Amino acid sequence: MILGPVPDTLSSPRLTLSRPVAADFADILALWSDAELLRFIGKPCTREEGWARLLKYAGHWSLFGFGYWMLRETETGGFVGEIALAYQQRVGVPMSGKQPETGWMLASGAQGRGFAGEALTAVLDWADAHLPARCTTCLIDPANTPSIRLATTCGYRRIGEVRLNDTQTDMFERPGMVTNEDKNASQ
Repeated sequence: MILGPVPDTLSSPRLTLSRPVAADFADILALWSDAELLRFIGKPCTREEGWARLLKYAGHWSLFGFGYWMLRETETGGFVGEIALAYQQRVGVPMSGKQPETGWMLASGAQGRGFAGEALTAVLDWADAHLPARCTTCLIDPANTPSIRLATTCGYRRIGEVRLNDTQTDMFERPGMVTNEDKNASQ
């Protein structure tokens, strides 16, 4: 389901969210090789796995017209992290592949500065305005309190548990915002 022309970038007050390109490989590899960052979601990736991740990101854009965005400070161009709105195909996860799933990870030096909230707000605003299936989900380790706090602040509510990578994980859901266009269509 490609939605037509989707901008390659979104923006927030301090960030530029851009469609991934080959030049992002080093940043993706550094992010996904940081064991401390991955403590809630998995093990560090190899160079080969990092390259496969970049190809996955590009492929999602090709198939669906949106997906993973690289986060950079607008003022400096410095890499902040990444955020996704993607159709995942997860075994044992209800709604997997049917509703877009959000996910985010920030580089160590970018954490605690409000960037994740800024980026997630930009992505959810875009989703509310453009996606036909406005409901989104996210999966968060129960010990990851900063991500749970962010998700609930952005309108997600916990709907249950799933087993992901042999770990109990909380599943959250956020109904999309009702727009004036939606209201008019239902009248």
